[in-house]
Amino acid sequence: MTLMLRKGRYTVRLAIGPGDVETCQRLRGASFLPGAEGLDCDAFDPLCQHVMIEDWQTGHLVCCYRFMLLPDAAAVARSYAAQHYDLSALAAQNRPMMEMGRFCIAGGRLDADIIRMAWGALAQFVTQHEIEVLFGCSSFSGTDPAAYLDAFELLRRKYAAPSDLAPRPHATDIVPFAPHEPFDRAAALAQLPPLLRSYLSMGGWVSDHAVVDHQLQTLHVFTALDVAAVPNARVKSLMAAAG
Repeated sequence: MTLMLRKGRYTVRLAIGPGDVETCQRLRGASFLPGAEGLDCDAFDPLCQHVMIEDWQTGHLVCCYRFMLLPDAAAVARSYAAQHYDLSALAAQNRPMMEMGRFCIAGGRLDADIIRMAWGALAQFVTQHEIEVLFGCSSFSGTDPAAYLDAFELLRRKYAAPSDLAPRPHATDIVPFAPHEPFDRAAALAQLPPLLRSYLSMGGWVSDHAVVDHQLQTLHVFTALDVAAVPNARVKSLMAAAG
């Protein structure tokens, strides 16, 4: 068992062996497949490393996510996100990248320290592997886009991908970010998932459409972050969390 971080009541470590991975899959199942009472698993799990945040006082897993190292353009094409988005423009950069996915927090846990420790651990990996671009799919619960029109308008207005990196549609069932009026900024911010807010606060950008994922019953949006663009103050904060 490799302990990466320990602060307050939480510890962060990498999953070791199939038992740990199954524990992560069970939490993911409860988060992404409510009512199914099973595991959320796919063909990408064996290709990833799995990060576990546990409450050492109870021994319970409170958060997990997985990541995949993508050293070159060919690896980007094999990522989870590439199933749903045409990432050829991003892959053409041929920079070392990392895909983060399946981020979830146990129900009822609203502790901001969990998010801070998750990003602190990720900062360790980014530094260790000299990652230049971090990306993933940010999930909105449910498949009804009407619930998130303000959020999608905010993303369209302020956080659109650079034109030379923008993912193109690849999935068949998508929701383009069309102009939406009247626009309620407060509602938009409230609709954004916590992970996506974290990406955006560090300079992240998104695709111009969401993908409808009927298996997980979510709408997800491709999200990326150029590590070099992260503000210095945020870098110091992440490194402190990773310390």
